Amino acid sequence: MMKTAILAMALALALPMTAARAEAPADVRAEARDIFEKTIAFKTSEGLGQVPAMVEYLSGKFIAAGFPSDDIHVVPVGDTAALVVRYRGTGKGGKPILLMAHMDVVTAKPEDWERDPFKLIEENGFFYGRGTLDIKSEVALFTETFLRLKREKFVPTRDLVIVFTGDEESTMESTKVLAAQHRDLIDAEFALNGDGGGGQLDNATGRPTAFRVQGAEKAYASYELTVRNPGGHSSMPRPDNAIYELADALKKVQAHEFPVQWNDWTIGGFREAAAATPGPTGAAMERFAANPGDAAAAAVIAGDPANVGRLRTTCVATLLRGGHADNALPQSATATVNCRIFPGTTPQEVGATLRNVVGDRVEVQLLGQPHSSAPSPLRKDVMDAVAKAVHANYPGVRLVPDMSPGATDGSIFRAAGIPTYGVSSLFWKDSEDFSHGLNERVPVASFYAGLDHWYVMLKTLAGR
Repeated sequence: MMKTAILAMALALALPMTAARAEAPADVRAEARDIFEKTIAFKTSEGLGQVPAMVEYLSGKFIAAGFPSDDIHVVPVGDTAALVVRYRGTGKGGKPILLMAHMDVVTAKPEDWERDPFKLIEENGFFYGRGTLDIKSEVALFTETFLRLKREKFVPTRDLVIVFTGDEESTMESTKVLAAQHRDLIDAEFALNGDGGGGQLDNATGRPTAFRVQGAEKAYASYELTVRNPGGHSSMPRPDNAIYELADALKKVQAHEFPVQWNDWTIGGFREAAAATPGPTGAAMERFAANPGDAAAAAVIAGDPANVGRLRTTCVATLLRGGHADNALPQSATATVNCRIFPGTTPQEVGATLRNVVGDRVEVQLLGQPHSSAPSPLRKDVMDAVAKAVHANYPGVRLVPDMSPGATDGSIFRAAGIPTYGVSSLFWKDSEDFSHGLNERVPVASFYAGLDHWYVMLKTLAGR
């Protein structure tokens, strides 16, 4: 897309829109809260085997609402599972739209929390519990939106397909199985991912400031760097020490900068963020958006840890082990280096770069089978629908194109050829983001506003 087209879209998205708030009916809100409470109670952390029980509960809700059993598919994957639910449409509006979220959560130790992490607790304007923000809230909202539309006898112009996966926080195997072995269940024109994007509230005032639409994600890959040595007695030290050589190699990795890269999502994001970012960083964002070849601007932006990942591939040492006895020279030393890879670069290319950086004395091994995916196209119909849904609750809030420095199930669907857009319904303060941490929470008002968000979005994209 040409820069002028991106600018025109950014300006259009920035224009205030007026919309009367159509709050979901009381019975819809109550049912959504009940589903939220029930799903939080399932301990769906890795290794506990409770995802299938949550699938059974959710399947029961859809069956009770009148969805045919032939349109409800449970896909077992090891001790977890995925759930796919199809809401039949006329087909006149095109291929299906996917709605994505994951049922699993990061481990939570009850003894470390102030409240029971597996009990939905409403307090001080927040819902507390593991998964409230990441992302059983969206599981409950998707489910309730389907139930609400079914009761209203809504017939979409295309099939709508919910995809609830079971291991996004670990291996993403259930998503990979769906993409590779069950394409008929999830084939779609595009996907809307509840685990990406979302709204931002001002840390001081709580006012909504922006809504990020995630259209690209970086690939996740880890590498083991290993130095081997014959070892020997610690009373006879030698220059060729495995730990020292590994330390030297890691300092080279630390000093290496991958080249600056960009795409429509990062350029659009920097352009929109520039106006709201004070000081030299905001000015650098504006210059970089106008001229991505501006190395000086990129250097300023890279000084901010929150933004360096939007400029280039990054690699950082995360784990370290070495030696076998305190009175022996080390026979080996190994470090794990985790890389977040910019779209357009493969994990194999990053591995080759690391080998060149650290030299022949260090083994570099790619762990697992990481994948990479291209950015999704900036679709006007999707962006217009997102704007309408966001402005139903937050009139005039700016939409900001975004590339996530992290990775979700959406990256696998993009790699499988399904454009995916992170459009979480939730708004929260950066200072109150406790996903993966202690006392995870989501604003109560934000949860209920999510009912309007998805209802408006689906009616816009699949209504008559």
